[in-house]
Amino acid sequence: MSSPKNDFVLYQKSSAVVTLTLNRPDERNALSTQAQWDELVNCCAAVRADESVKVVILTGAGTAFSAGGNVKDMRDKKGIAAGTPYQIAQGYAGGIQRIPLALHQLDVPTIAAVTGAAIGAGCDLACMCDIRIASDKAKFAESFVKLGIIPGDGGAWLLQRAIGYQRAAELSFTGDTIDAQAALAIGLVTRVVAPEALMPAATELAERIAANSGPALRMAKRLLRQAQTSRLDETLQLSAALQALAHHTTEHDAALAAFFARPG
Repeated sequence: MSSPKNDFVLYQKSSAVVTLTLNRPDERNALSTQAQWDELVNCCAAVRADESVKVVILTGAGTAFSAGGNVKDMRDKKGIAAGTPYQIAQGYAGGIQRIPLALHQLDVPTIAAVTGAAIGAGCDLACMCDIRIASDKAKFAESFVKLGIIPGDGGAWLLQRAIGYQRAAELSFTGDTIDAQAALAIGLVTRVVAPEALMPAATELAERIAANSGPALRMAKRLLRQAQTSRLDETLQLSAALQALAHHTTEHDAALAAFFARPG
């Protein structure tokens, strides 16, 4: 299928890997407008419609991953901050809150390659991905309280699942900014690399994942997500059902043939 023709989000596909790049480096890839939110949601829809995709990399152009929302709009009561309290709540539901739902509904693994600042909604955007790796120039902040607001984009749900309740509470209540090494120490990212090595590292990881069975990857992700909120017996039941499907895929047969063809 053809790639979406976007302005804010660049959609690039190489083999089974799709890279989504936020492309407003002069604005530090802020998530500011309905059109931008819609583009990211539409890119997720394109991924879901393409069965050949096995992995998605999400990154930002320039020196920032995403600086979050538009603070000037908040000050001027424009954009996401415009209107009555009811209108603002509806705006969130129909706007930026569609992004965590769209990314969460992707049934392929997602990798955030965090180039630089991931602040506020940018930090939450990174947490919407399954795996995060960072440049040593990256920094993270769940900084909403610094502006007298709360994470309206799902950060309260996302961050504690990434690093645990206690650490998420500390970052959420202080609004403190942490560097890449601190993010590594608390498990917010899995590795830290030099800036020039970030996309090669993300691509290498994506390709190692994509070397595996597409159906197995999708089912494994479904199991991991379902297991976050279900009982053991429920997860075992779904595991049995999905395993029965996996045993009857051509990818399973090919993997077995390759296994038995190995020397020794």
